[in-house]
Amino acid sequence: MNARTPAVARKPKIGLVAGGLGAYWPQFPDLLPQLRRSAERVTERMREFDAEVVDVGFISDAQEGAVAAEKLRAADCDLIVGFLTTYMTATMLVPIAQRSGAPVLLINLQPTEAMDHASFDTGAWLAYCGACPLPEMANAFERVGVPFRSVSGYLEDQRAWDRIGRWIRAAGVRSVLRHGRHGLMGHLYPGMYDVSTDLTMVTGNLGGHVEVLEFDDLRVRVQQVKDDEVEAKLAETREVFELADSVVEEDLAWAARVSVGLDRLVADFDLDSLAYYHRGLDGEIHEKLGAGMILGSSLLTARGVPAAGEYELRTSLAMLICDRFGAGGSFTELQALNFRDAVVEMGHDGPGHLAISERKPLLRGLGVYHGKRGWGVSVEFDVRHGPVTLVGLGQTRDGRYKIVASEGEVVGGPLLQIGNTTSRVDFGCDPGEWTDAWSASGVAHHWALATGRLLPELRALADLTGLELVEVAA
Repeated sequence: MNARTPAVARKPKIGLVAGGLGAYWPQFPDLLPQLRRSAERVTERMREFDAEVVDVGFISDAQEGAVAAEKLRAADCDLIVGFLTTYMTATMLVPIAQRSGAPVLLINLQPTEAMDHASFDTGAWLAYCGACPLPEMANAFERVGVPFRSVSGYLEDQRAWDRIGRWIRAAGVRSVLRHGRHGLMGHLYPGMYDVSTDLTMVTGNLGGHVEVLEFDDLRVRVQQVKDDEVEAKLAETREVFELADSVVEEDLAWAARVSVGLDRLVADFDLDSLAYYHRGLDGEIHEKLGAGMILGSSLLTARGVPAAGEYELRTSLAMLICDRFGAGGSFTELQALNFRDAVVEMGHDGPGHLAISERKPLLRGLGVYHGKRGWGVSVEFDVRHGPVTLVGLGQTRDGRYKIVASEGEVVGGPLLQIGNTTSRVDFGCDPGEWTDAWSASGVAHHWALATGRLLPELRALADLTGLELVEVAA
C-alpha cells in the first residue's frame, strides 16, 4: 500500500444557498428568472474550485431558509456560501448560520459592473440590490454571535472570485486540520521546552487526532520490506536526487528500506503528517531507524504528508497548512545572520520539502549528524528563489495556539555544503532587527518555510479557525 497523496486528500465541502425576498416575485415577474440565472452562474463558478459543492437551491422566505438550514446542517459542510441576489431579510439566513455549525461567507455579486441608469426600472434595479441587505446581515450576525464575512463584486469579477477562492481554500485547510490524523513517534528532544506539545491542545485548538506511535511500529514494518521494494525506492531516489560522492551505498540502501517502511506506516495509520525523534545509543536498531528517516521523510513531505524531525508536532502542522495552500512548507530554523548581504540564513538538517527546491535536491553522506546520534544520508537544497512566507504555530501561556507569519524573499548567494537545507531570506530590513521581532512573536525555534505570499490566505484561515494571527513585518 502506498502513502496517500494530495490527489486523494479530503476535499472541502461547500454548502451553497441563494436567495431573495419573495415579496418581489409577483410585483416584478421578470426578476426571479433573472436572479435564478445569476444563481446558476454562481453554482457553475463554485464547481470550478477543488471542492465538493452542496447546492440547496434558491430561498424566498424564512420558512424556506429553515428548510435549507436543516439540509446544510445534515450535509456537515466546511463552509456555507450565501448568495444575496437582491434584498432579503436576516431571518432567511440567520437560521442557516446558526444551525449549520460551519463558517458562513456571504457573497454579493451583481449582474454586471454597473446599472444602465437610463433604461432600468425598479425590477431591473432590484437585480443589483444584493448590497442592500449586507449591513442588515452583519448587524444580525453580530447580535446572535455568528462571525460575519463577505465578498462583494459582480458575477464575472475575477477579483471577487479570487477572494471567494481564498475563503474556500482556507476552509479546505481548516477541514484538513479538523479531520486530520497526525503521527507523533518517539520522544521529545531532551531540553526543547518550546517543542513540547500538549496533545489535548492540538485537538482543542485545531481538531483532528494525534496518533501516538512507537519506533517499534516502524521497526516491524522495515523488517518486512523486501529487496525488490528497496530497489524500486533506490530507483526513485536516483531520479529525484543528485547524489554526492560522499554517499555510502550501504547507508543509501538502508535509508531506502526505512523509506518503504515509512510509506507503510503512514498508510497503515492513515496519517496526514508525522513528527518524530529518537535519541538511540551505540548504533542499536532504533538509533539506526531514526538516522535513516531523512530520505523517506523528505519523499513523504514532497507527496503531501509533511514529516518533521525533533518531535516537532506543531511545525509538522504548520507544514501541513502551507502544503494544503499549495505553497510547500519545509522544516526550518535560524542558522546565521548575514549582515553584509542583509539576509537571514535559515534551514535545517534532516528532511526538507523537495517539491519547493530551487534546484535538484542533493543527497549528501554524513559520518555524523550534528546534535543527533547516528550517520547516513541527508538532504541539501535551498527553497525556490522568490517570495516566501514563514509560518509557525506558537502557543500562549493559557494553551491557545496562534499562527505566526512573516513574508520575505529567498535570494541567491553562497550556501553551506553540509547536508542541510539552507535558504537566504531577505526581509527588507536589518537581519538583526527582524530576528528580534520574529523571536518576540512567541514562535518556537522551528517553523515552515513556504513559497509565495501567504498572508491573505492565513488571514482567512485565522478567521475561520478563531486562531490569532501574528504578522511580523519588515
